[in-house]
Amino acid sequence: MSAMIEMLFVPLLACALMTAMLGYLGIHVLKREVVFIDIALAQIAALGAITAHLALAAGHDSLLSFGCALGATFVAAAFFAHARRTVSEIPLEAIIGVTYAIAAGACLFAAGVATGGHVHVQELLAGSILWATWHQIVTALAAFVVVGVCFFLCRRPFNAISEDYEAARARGVRVARWDFLFYALFGVVITLSVRVAGVVVVFAFLIIPATASAMFSARTVPRLLIAWAIGVTASAAGLLSAYRWDYSVGPSVAFCLGLLLAFAVLVRACLEGPNARFRRRVPAVRPTEKGFAASSGREDESLE
Repeated sequence: MSAMIEMLFVPLLACALMTAMLGYLGIHVLKREVVFIDIALAQIAALGAITAHLALAAGHDSLLSFGCALGATFVAAAFFAHARRTVSEIPLEAIIGVTYAIAAGACLFAAGVATGGHVHVQELLAGSILWATWHQIVTALAAFVVVGVCFFLCRRPFNAISEDYEAARARGVRVARWDFLFYALFGVVITLSVRVAGVVVVFAFLIIPATASAMFSARTVPRLLIAWAIGVTASAAGLLSAYRWDYSVGPSVAFCLGLLLAFAVLVRACLEGPNARFRRRVPAVRPTEKGFAASSGREDESLE
């Protein structure tokens, strides 16, 4: 028991930190309808890190590599903020998808050129949560606290843009500037999280808890509490099952998040009842006597 706690305590802390930030960001991502922004920023950050390794001989975990990855996400944040404001013919999600495809192709090409590139791609996808260190925990905690304070101070424009972009723009909100700040802070969280957990797990932490919470509440605080509970529960279950049956931690945590989402769907269906779908499709509107008589008269006339 002590050996299990010693091995899984730090990875569980890492998962809890990511749940705290990504659960909140996931709610904004769903409202903004930019689901794949996480994967796109992660690929762009990876491209920046690989470029630093090729051009500047920077180590994988060096400060220079992290700086280049973060700088690449800031450039992407500026691009997405500008594109959403100026390009109206193409949805932002499509622009994000194209950006992801280009960044992924560039990453694969650069990984093929770089020495040990296949190892970097594997770590990028699956991560290494089990080998998370106290240095990574403290660094992520400090960065997440700063990012969290920024989100709290800027919550009004961020919430306004997430709820209705065009309405916020009509009220005079500087949407491009606030969007850049949002995506830049988002990039900080993604860059740090992907270095620990990998793209797949970070994407699961971002989307699945927020999606499950949306089925039970429309208010931010209850949704946030539900998302946090789902993320921590899935993290503990994934870590314990990976320890018990000796398989990869990242896919195990992502799989447990998926199971909890399926369970949330079943709970929601049970709460709605068997006739909920029928009630949603058939409006419960009874015709007035006058309207019924008028319609009956028209039908009689048509028959004649």
